Amino acid sequence: MTPDDHQRVIDELQTVIEDTQRTLDRFDAAGMQEAMPEDYEKLLNIVDEAVTQQREHTWAMLGA
Repeated sequence: MTPDDHQRVIDELQTVIEDTQRTLDRFDAAGMQEAMPEDYEKLLNIVDEAVTQQREHTWAMLGA
């Protein structure tokens, strides 16, 4: 991948992180994390995985 490709993926992952964080905020505001703990955990996992992938692409871009 080129540095531009990595940056594009990093930017898309940032969108996923921000969108998922907004959903988590709505979960928190509605108290849904207690009513739907499995779904809440899945959302946390999405953020975690997106951050991990973002970090990998950042390192790859810097090493290119």
